Amino acid sequence: MEATVTTANSEEKTWGGGNEPMGASYGKLMMWFFIVSDALTFSGFLAAYGFSRFKFIETWPLADEVFTHFPFMHGVSAPMYYVALMTFILIFSSVTMVLAVDAGHQMKKNKVVLYMFLTIIGGLIFVGSQAWEWKNFIKGEYGAIETKGGSLLQFVDKEGHRVALADFAMTLPEDREQLTRSKGKWFMSEGSLPSYSVAEVQAGFKAHPELLIRTEVVTKEKQKTILSREESVARLSQAHYVVEGANLQRNEYGSKLFADFFFFITGFHGFHVFSGVIINIIIFFNVLIGTYEKRKSYEMVEKVGLYWHFVDLVWVFVFTVFYLV
Repeated sequence: MEATVTTANSEEKTWGGGNEPMGASYGKLMMWFFIVSDALTFSGFLAAYGFSRFKFIETWPLADEVFTHFPFMHGVSAPMYYVALMTFILIFSSVTMVLAVDAGHQMKKNKVVLYMFLTIIGGLIFVGSQAWEWKNFIKGEYGAIETKGGSLLQFVDKEGHRVALADFAMTLPEDREQLTRSKGKWFMSEGSLPSYSVAEVQAGFKAHPELLIRTEVVTKEKQKTILSREESVARLSQAHYVVEGANLQRNEYGSKLFADFFFFITGFHGFHVFSGVIINIIIFFNVLIGTYEKRKSYEMVEKVGLYWHFVDLVWVFVFTVFYLV
């Protein structure tokens, strides 16, 4: 049914979409609705991240110091290299998805199978890489000290290079007990004990006069503040807890909010990628058995492709916000 507007000289058609407005089928239109709503969700998360970073900009971790790992290169500082590789793999998988959709338009089943298979492999590599990155982020590399006031203290040598707790902490003859609910101590429990106690770190620092303390405060030159030896000793006397890695309570890299946002936003995006991989696998097998060949339409591949491109585009924003800015 078409609506028209009649003028003095002509009759102008204003609606002719019928049951396919803008030439899009119901399924594609619903996919677009989902993408728009999901985009608003990610926008809210990233806006909250940006606001929090601006508010705590002086103690926000530096990405170049946090994401320095690369597989099979233990001990080698490779800031952002692996994250860049992950991004390239995900974007390349978007290219293969475009090729799969194009092959579907041409009714070339074998090419659709090939390009969808490459897309699935790219998605699996990305999800596995993100899990590996999480593992390193949670485990940590150097360790730090949290003071009674909640400040974070890191250790460096006279050249300003980070020094791990394992390189100087002493082993003292003390018996540390982990607090568990089974011990009946006010029904409280705590996470696993750190590798070293505060006393062991303090004793090791005292025995190494070449060590200094670096605070989490970032200067205008985007360098963290390094204290003098006297100031370092004074600050270390306020030590309260040994921090190793990052979790939802503590973060050896800097502000606790950074870890909270990192886990939530990258985890939420990773869930989208994993869901997309599962959906792609289902569509892949449908292509193999000739489901869409019989329908004479590969529109389902195109609809899944829209979702996959959206996931890739979101990662570009996440990558920019967390790693580049």
